[in-house]
Amino acid sequence: MIQHFKFGHMLPTDSVVLDLPVQSGEIPFLTRDGDGWRYAMDERDIVYGLGEMVRSINKRGWHYLTNNSDQPHHTEDKQSLYGAHNFFIVNGTGGRPTFGVFVDFAGCVAYDIGYTEHSVLTFRTAEPDYDLYLLTDDSLAGICRELRRLVGRSYIPPKWAFGLAQSRWGYKCEEDVRRVADEYRRNHLPLDMICMDIDYMQDFADFTVNRERFPDLPALAADLKERGIHLVPIIDAGIRADGQNDVCREGLANDYFCRKEDGTPFVAAVWPGDAYFPDFLRPEVRDWFGRKYQALTDQGIDGFWNDMNEPALFYTPEHLQDVAREAGALAAKGNLDMYDFFRLQELFGSLSNNPDDYRSFYHLIDGKPVRHDRVHNLYGYQMTRAAGEAFAAIRPGIRTLLYSRSSCIGSHRYGGIWLGDNDASWAQLLENVRQMPSVQMCGYLYSGADLGGFGGDTTPDLALRWLQFGLFTPLMRNHSALGTRDQEYYRFRDLLPAMRRMLELRMALLPYLYSEFMKAALRDGLYFRPLGFDFPEDEWARHTDDQLLLGEGLMVAPVCTQNAIGRSVYLPEPMKMLRIRSLTDYDEEELPAGHHYVACGLEEVLIFLRPGHLVPLVRPAESVAALDESSFTFWGYLPEGQDTGSYELYTDDGNTTDYDRPEHWRILRA
Repeated sequence: MIQHFKFGHMLPTDSVVLDLPVQSGEIPFLTRDGDGWRYAMDERDIVYGLGEMVRSINKRGWHYLTNNSDQPHHTEDKQSLYGAHNFFIVNGTGGRPTFGVFVDFAGCVAYDIGYTEHSVLTFRTAEPDYDLYLLTDDSLAGICRELRRLVGRSYIPPKWAFGLAQSRWGYKCEEDVRRVADEYRRNHLPLDMICMDIDYMQDFADFTVNRERFPDLPALAADLKERGIHLVPIIDAGIRADGQNDVCREGLANDYFCRKEDGTPFVAAVWPGDAYFPDFLRPEVRDWFGRKYQALTDQGIDGFWNDMNEPALFYTPEHLQDVAREAGALAAKGNLDMYDFFRLQELFGSLSNNPDDYRSFYHLIDGKPVRHDRVHNLYGYQMTRAAGEAFAAIRPGIRTLLYSRSSCIGSHRYGGIWLGDNDASWAQLLENVRQMPSVQMCGYLYSGADLGGFGGDTTPDLALRWLQFGLFTPLMRNHSALGTRDQEYYRFRDLLPAMRRMLELRMALLPYLYSEFMKAALRDGLYFRPLGFDFPEDEWARHTDDQLLLGEGLMVAPVCTQNAIGRSVYLPEPMKMLRIRSLTDYDEEELPAGHHYVACGLEEVLIFLRPGHLVPLVRPAESVAALDESSFTFWGYLPEGQDTGSYELYTDDGNTTDYDRPEHWRILRA
């Protein structure tokens, strides 16, 4: 059941697709707390959700702010990351309430979940104008289904997007890209995508190609597709301020960019220097910007990643001048004491993503100016929407890969997300595990993190352990920053055979992984789930946050600690453990429910089969397109006395949007 409550006159978000009558009277479970809401938690209550946030799957014990932020340091003291996912579930036991809350609001929402008072949850919006939805069902998964019924079906990418994506900020020319493809194929490492960061552009301008570095992009794209590899270029939110650039000229001529209070275009610096920012909250601007992607789709590109769309701001010219004046005065003073030195640090640190800059420009909504900070969390969402709606027109009936850094519930209908600019650390691997079910509760099924870490230098063992989890995530992308260690999987010569075997495992499992993804997308379910979703009365299961259920038949338990030779696991039911070194070399052991310590060497990955379930496998190939899904082998755990089992397989052409045909489903038996 979904109950709809309205407060004031909210700015439109277009997050909700279900038209529900507005309820009157008190909101069940919640009580007023000044300008917000309050819930008294029991000691055993768990709070799930909030999507892309730091800390555990259980969000108790911290305060959070949904304020999309260009924040590469994902340490546990942070309150905001790249997404605004205003959905949470309170899960009570022993007769205590279980319910979900979705706050439909364009600005910041502050959550205090046992931070100020251990047993009190509060939340409040930055303005008193919002819609609130209360969701209830008999199960936690059912509450998530109710949310998706409310906000719409999740985005479905092409099937080739479930292969490996190799990315790096630093592939500067066609030769770099071809070398990556050659090395993957020479080393027999499966690969389906190579992502191009900003270096493919001419002067970092969207929808342009540097013809010196990439003299024939259509030929490059076609050559790679012949080898089963798709090019996936980046598109940024800021438009280079350049009178010679067609996109810039059109945007200025049609008044498509965000404005300052005086009506002139807002300017801030990003990669190209001065840039303008399309007003994506206007339908005509979304239509204009979205159709610009055709400049690349006409050259054979069928996948994109949208970046810098919080939007990230390096600085504004006005604020830069203010900082320069004050810093210059301090420098002229010389012999800075502690306070002057700290002030100097503060000044330079204030240049990027400054709150005052976000309050200095405006959007037009229904013809009226609205200050950006009031609708900040919609910006990346509406950029993704612009692209998604355009692809439906440019490439009708064909799936286009699209994922974004910034997001807000609603954008899940148009594209996936990656979890932003993480770093090469074991803590970030664990965060990746914890974030996956949380973002999927909010509708972002096609999601994943930068495997190996984006910032800093990864290590061979971290790259391998992260791959051992990443091989299960829908988006499987290895991405790293300029100036960091090269981390393509063929670089790690001593661990290369293990890297190859893990990538082969991904390919062999693809019929299962793709089927479970499509079941979640088409039936409003979850691909990843916390153990507590299936075992809500099991206290150990409810408090386990480094093991995940994957689809109907698997549990994964990655090793997230350096130099570990195994790990502790909790099994809420009997399971069969597979300790896998390769598809033909693995140990099997049936384990009873309870606590276990299981060995897991560096070149091994753990999979747990649930009772009564089969997992289909195929012979691995070097690309998704090359997989032969005409015959299967199976891993399974059938209870004693059960000689045969079955699995519901989803198979389609992987390319068109005709998802719902009944012939896509069939039952496999073994």
